[in-house]
Amino acid sequence: MSITLNSLHWIYLIFIFLIIGIMVRKRDTTLVCIIGIFILGIVATKSLPLAISGVFNSLIYAITELLGTILIISIIYGMSKVLEATGINEVMVSPFTKFIKTPTLAYWIIGILMMIISWFFWPSPAVALMGAVLLPVAVKVGLPAIGVAVAMNLFGHGIALSSDFIIQGAPKLTSEAAGLPVGDVINASIPLVITMGLVTTIVAFIILKRDMKSNKIRVEENNINISLYSNEKGTEGDIVKTMLSSRSKKIFSIIIPILFALDVFIMIKANLQGGDATALVGGTAIFILTLISMCTYKNKGLEEITQFLIKGFQFGFKIFGPVIPIAAFFYMGDMGFVTVFGEVLPKMSQGIVNDLGVALAHAVPLNDMVGAITLTGVGSITGLDGSGFSGISLVGPIARLFSTAIGSGAATLTALGQVAAIWVGGGTIVPWAVIPAAAICGVNPFELARRNLIPVIIGLVATTIVAMFII
Repeated sequence: MSITLNSLHWIYLIFIFLIIGIMVRKRDTTLVCIIGIFILGIVATKSLPLAISGVFNSLIYAITELLGTILIISIIYGMSKVLEATGINEVMVSPFTKFIKTPTLAYWIIGILMMIISWFFWPSPAVALMGAVLLPVAVKVGLPAIGVAVAMNLFGHGIALSSDFIIQGAPKLTSEAAGLPVGDVINASIPLVITMGLVTTIVAFIILKRDMKSNKIRVEENNINISLYSNEKGTEGDIVKTMLSSRSKKIFSIIIPILFALDVFIMIKANLQGGDATALVGGTAIFILTLISMCTYKNKGLEEITQFLIKGFQFGFKIFGPVIPIAAFFYMGDMGFVTVFGEVLPKMSQGIVNDLGVALAHAVPLNDMVGAITLTGVGSITGLDGSGFSGISLVGPIARLFSTAIGSGAATLTALGQVAAIWVGGGTIVPWAVIPAAAICGVNPFELARRNLIPVIIGLVATTIVAMFII
């Protein structure tokens, strides 16, 4: 089928390159996205009022599409703050400390535990949940604080966040942008996540052991600067940790993993994916937050539930604030354009991105290698803003564009772009994205980013090669 490109297609393509260029320069893309939507509206409708209102409506459309993802992350974060404030998090991870006997065990146990907890709580809350407890133990057995930070960062903000199998915020975002079922993207990401995770963590461990042996990095047990959260109106801090008895903390530390394990069992048994799986996890988190708040704060529990939810929503919209405008622009590449501006595309059009993909297939001989390298490059570039999530709104449409041209591999290319964007920006090698892990371990975020750089680059190369054979 031959598609005739018009001015809308070229404007959209120009703004894609502008957005990528601005991300490379580490600047915010919000203004460019808004201008892009406005110009598309002017050209499509020939009406200034419709174009102006279209900018607002596009943001509403994006928020509507992203609302489930924003909500689940907000609720999970709010629940994690309850666990942190009451000290239940310390009880949950303390059984694992007896297995940490050597630096090698410390690296892998902390990393794997961080990955598992991050799948359920997301990495930033998971750092706070376990970092303060496991860091002193690791340092005591000979693993430097920078080694703990590397393990927590690569396994949490790398493997767990780029896969996001349980909460499914990342794959839901990329799958919607690419117009694919979320299950397809998750399944396609499994071999890529495994490759990236194994290569990166093993290379990082080898470099870490080499530098420990040569005394480039040393253990300084008395120089641990753990970043603790301040006491805010009684919702956090050491005072709150004494409000629950040790027995109650132990009971909750057992019940919480069981509840989430049941969620996973139900997901598998009932074949729940996407929004249904997210709703199950989110509902469980709300009940956990509510139960712990009421048991801890008693008469003030009603107000504290609201406070923890507010903290969660503040975190959620802070994370997704930069994402909404860029998502709004890239939703315009699909049939979201029709929702916002009406039936203004050519009759044969399948959406701006699909049209560009078909045109590209007729004009340029593309192959699996070019597609895989391009998606890794685009994902990495868009991750340079330090968010990761703003970038995966872009890789979806580009993956669909290239898969249309190649004739296959839409899910794999989408998953590859997601992995690259989040590993870079979500993040492991952008200094301002590694601050949570660096702060809790008391290390320089720039030093942590430098130490992650070589392993992540090697991992991206290996993952891209694997993707070439899968597409």
